[in-house]
Amino acid sequence: MPKSKRNKVVSLTKVKKKDRQWKEGLLEKIRQSLDTYPTVYVFKYYNMRNESFKQLREDLKDSSRFVLGSTALMQVALGKSEADEYKAGLSGLGEHIKGTVGLFFTKLPHEQVKEHFEAYVHEDYARAGAKAAHDFSLTEGPLSGPMGPLPHTLEPQLRKFGLPTKLNKGVVELLKDHTVCREGQKLDAAQAGILRVFDIKMAECKLKLLAVWRSGEDGNGEVEQLSEDDEEYGGAGGEFDAIGDDLAMGSGGFSDDGQDGDGDGDGDG
Repeated sequence: MPKSKRNKVVSLTKVKKKDRQWKEGLLEKIRQSLDTYPTVYVFKYYNMRNESFKQLREDLKDSSRFVLGSTALMQVALGKSEADEYKAGLSGLGEHIKGTVGLFFTKLPHEQVKEHFEAYVHEDYARAGAKAAHDFSLTEGPLSGPMGPLPHTLEPQLRKFGLPTKLNKGVVELLKDHTVCREGQKLDAAQAGILRVFDIKMAECKLKLLAVWRSGEDGNGEVEQLSEDDEEYGGAGGEFDAIGDDLAMGSGGFSDDGQDGDGDGDGDG
């Protein structure tokens, strides 16, 4: 009897792991950036989206470099204490490296950096785990989306999302009024799916500068805090697995000088 292909066993030994050499390579890239650029910022990202971030990297590639990845690796590269910091003062950035943050190395003056980061604000669809920005409800009767009446093919999916719908002569109808979400409520996958169908964008994609280290004439520097961290912000929509294949590193790393692709190395800006 032929062996079933459905019961194929995949050995876990084939799973690609980030080895010591890979980690040391990322540390070296961060330290090379510290030797190349006189200023490094710690920034927090909210609801990161791959395409818009790629555009920002492209706009700044001649003067700057982004590095995203494991906070532990970033802390080690900078130095966790005065005894092991790569350059004097860098360990002061460590307290800001937590959560959804990255490093931004640059030759630009502060005012230009501030302008670029403040301009990076746009709306997108919220994902599961994000908080609803406002109430959203649907009224009993035929349902329409941004392009007009909903296609009948969507009706089974809407029922899976929990909407009380039916098809009436090819028209998608809601059987009773339905509240999809309330302001401040944490969205589940079904709610996020409904909001996308009706083109309701509740995610604000933005970057926030937390702290900066500037190199002095002797190569040493001091840390200046620029803003408070937002402790209420969760990981929803901001983690690497939510912003596109070439940034899907999880606890890995990313910088904008090398190779894009599998999320196990550096990405080209």
